[in-house]
Amino acid sequence: MCAVKVSSKYQVVLPEPVRTVLGIKPGEKVEVITKGRIAYIVPVPGLKELQDQLEGRLDNKKLREKKDRK
Repeated sequence: MCAVKVSSKYQVVLPEPVRTVLGIKPGEKVEVITKGRIAYIVPVPGLKELQDQLEGRLDNKKLREKKDRK
């Protein structure tokens, strides 16, 4: 666990161990989700990363043409 200080502009710097574990790089987006008094920082995957994760999982050969649907 790492403690950070909030600046006068309400900014925080993520410590290097946290950035490493989450795989966050400069310029990437994160979502800040609150639940009660707890804030979660969740990396937002980019389009390329999502495409890479779905590659090979989608099989459009089994899709039917609109005219073949009932």
